[in-house]
Amino acid sequence: MISFAYPWFLVLALLPLLMQWRKPTTQTVDAPVLPVGHWLSDLPGVSLSGTATPLWQRALLVLAWVLLVLALARPQHVGEQVQQPVSGRDLMLVVDISPSMDEQDMILQGRSINRLQAVKLVLNDFVANRQGDRLGLILFGTQPYVQAPLTFDLKTLRTLMSEAGLGMAGRATAIGDAVGLAVKRLRNRPQDQRVVILLTDGANTAGEITPDKATEIAEAASVRLYTIGIGADTMVQRGLLGSRRVNPSRDLDEALLTRMAEQTGGQYFRARSLPELELIYESINQLEPIELEGKFYRPVTDLYYWPAGLAGLLGLGMFLVRMMRSRHLSRQAATGGNVHG
Repeated sequence: MISFAYPWFLVLALLPLLMQWRKPTTQTVDAPVLPVGHWLSDLPGVSLSGTATPLWQRALLVLAWVLLVLALARPQHVGEQVQQPVSGRDLMLVVDISPSMDEQDMILQGRSINRLQAVKLVLNDFVANRQGDRLGLILFGTQPYVQAPLTFDLKTLRTLMSEAGLGMAGRATAIGDAVGLAVKRLRNRPQDQRVVILLTDGANTAGEITPDKATEIAEAASVRLYTIGIGADTMVQRGLLGSRRVNPSRDLDEALLTRMAEQTGGQYFRARSLPELELIYESINQLEPIELEGKFYRPVTDLYYWPAGLAGLLGLGMFLVRMMRSRHLSRQAATGGNVHG
């Protein structure tokens, strides 16, 4: 649909007609009309042929004026009604990629996969379902780093998560530093929308900030921490002397993760298998629901440059025609002067 931002400017299109109507009448005086270059052409009272403005030029002038008036009225194309991206939460995903995440105690369709592969599978669906939220990704080991800042581009974030590799951030586990970095990235966001989802399979073994200190910082910044401890309770290891059962999650500090979550108003979850991990992220979806109510708007595209451009081209064309006509008349006059001088 085409509309005008300033429709009252369209009244100016009638200005040429008004000027023509108010043009004062003059007394007609008969005068000889001679060709340009005639030897009598310089005498007073002589009218030269070819000096009147042609009708087509006057029509083009009026058309150029109308186009300029249309440009002033600012024509716009108003599109169909669309919904704006809803303003949801700011979630920072904090994922442990230390070498211990290579433990193959997760089962997918009857085969063993490591913990990081399981996290990638579950996070892929979790991120895809958070349309309207801004998500960020922090990976950590010995040191944390921002793999993806807060963004609505969830497709790119999923790609960056899938490219994460074991040991890229070092061999230790700096939980406190990772949470501190996440809080730093969230502190300028609205207070009721700051959420950190921390996933790890171990205890804090590195970093400059202790997890308890990082939790205090998160609490002061109104950041909720949801902590997830991943790893099976038991698994069978085969060796030269036979098989034995071991606890692959013996290094997991559940007491710490529980304390961090409860102190900030979040919750601690335990993921012993791939189905449990899927249920955990579904639970977080329910605890932090997406705001589905959004505002509607109609996209507007300005079109004023089209009539303005056409008016400019018409003006340039008429200027060139007048200049060429003037030169032609000058040459005629000079030729006539030489012949009759």
